[in-house]
Amino acid sequence: MTTAPRTPYEALGGAETFRRITDRFYDLMESDPAYAQLRAMHAPDLAPMRSALASFLGGWAGGPREWFEANPGRCMFSVHADFPIDADTADQWAEAMERAIDDAEIENADLAAQLSQRLTTMARGMAKVPA
Repeated sequence: MTTAPRTPYEALGGAETFRRITDRFYDLMESDPAYAQLRAMHAPDLAPMRSALASFLGGWAGGPREWFEANPGRCMFSVHADFPIDADTADQWAEAMERAIDDAEIENADLAAQLSQRLTTMARGMAKVPA
């Protein structure tokens, strides 16, 4: 008898799925001119970000907590506090992530849609409102 996955991390496919999403997200950021403003906010070498985002997303979804243990007291909002995130770059992030999740061909489409929706809300919540 197979038991049902206990966490979204497990239900979405674990580390392999989060790595696939993250790699596709950064591939889109590097190759699609629609994300040029977002890409410009990042370091030339995206390898460390690929690893960090996959680790963060996996832990956030109920998987291994390495990112959170390595960054005690930090969250995505505090990590990005000094970045000039506006509505346009937040939308670029959300759109690229939605495409990456879609392209990951996750078996549980409803859960994949929920993941995309929650990450979109998070990204748009980071946009700074002009004073």
